[in-house]
Amino acid sequence: MILTDIQILKEIENGNIKIEPFDKTCLGTNSYDVHLSKHLATYKDEILDAKKHNLIIHFEIPEEGYILLPNRLYLGSTLEYTETFNAVPFLEGKSSVGRLGIDIHATAGKGDIGFCNHWTLEISVSQPVRVYAGMPIGQLIYFEAKGEVMNYYHKKPSAKYNERSPLPKESMMWKNFVK
Repeated sequence: MILTDIQILKEIENGNIKIEPFDKTCLGTNSYDVHLSKHLATYKDEILDAKKHNLIIHFEIPEEGYILLPNRLYLGSTLEYTETFNAVPFLEGKSSVGRLGIDIHATAGKGDIGFCNHWTLEISVSQPVRVYAGMPIGQLIYFEAKGEVMNYYHKKPSAKYNERSPLPKESMMWKNFVK
């Protein structure tokens, strides 16, 4: 089941969901709108290697916006820091963003119970489009989890994205090859 606006508010009051900063006007019927932070990144190398730590170059979106180009992967992050302890958070793009030809994630739309961080966005575009820091970029949808949790994400020693940061994080796939 998807949590409704009233249930999301109850879970925030109970400390099971945290959204910082929280703005009640961003609460939809069954979702919460999140915004693009000022932080973007691109990979330093043109060819990426799954077994290698691929470095990224961070930069900020200027006041006049930044033009994203096709055939390029951009990493962005949400302005909002979130924590979720009793539901499964899903990040989906807003339809208004999709209608501009912007995809905000390639594969990583589902968060884990216990994920505590800003969300890294895997941004690609179908044609050049100017984006702005603070613009609505997606929406969090919370699915009720059934049963107890044995391994909360933020407590797993193997979790690769636990370090709190407002900056987008590059792929840590290479850590899967290190034994």
